[in-house]
Amino acid sequence: MPSQPRDRVGKKISPNAPLHIVLVEPQIPPNAGNVARLCAATGCALHLVEPLGFSLDDRELKRAGLDYWHALDVTLHPSLDAFLARWSPRAFWLMSTRATRGFEGAPFAYGDALIFGKETAGLAPEVLTSHPDRTLRIPMRPDAVRSLNLSTAVGIAVYAALSRLGFPGLA
Repeated sequence: MPSQPRDRVGKKISPNAPLHIVLVEPQIPPNAGNVARLCAATGCALHLVEPLGFSLDDRELKRAGLDYWHALDVTLHPSLDAFLARWSPRAFWLMSTRATRGFEGAPFAYGDALIFGKETAGLAPEVLTSHPDRTLRIPMRPDAVRSLNLSTAVGIAVYAALSRLGFPGLA
């Protein structure tokens, strides 16, 4: 069951989003703005977990999201624990470079949440170890880079999951 919104930004596009994208303590405004634009393009709901490393009025955030903020369903949550307390553990996926399982075989379902950690540290190790069957990674060449850019990783995971769902509502 989705968490109750503490605060809303923009307008709700669908009470039944195909996916819920969760950014935990995002720090870089253009990354969050790019993810917001992706959510507007795909109908996914965006959840931002505080503390944020920027203001929602940030000029760079709005520029990256361009003029799509009105087309978003954005919910703020005071903490990841608050979000997880209201979300079924069978309906979320933790995305991390520290996961051992690749996302390619994950049984994504309509309404699932894809949870991404902050740019500098990812998700806390205790979160990952408490849900080992729900942790996924994007395959990369070993020792080539530490991680992908957050908005790039979100785009890869979102379109992989939407592909499994048959791209609902997309043309």
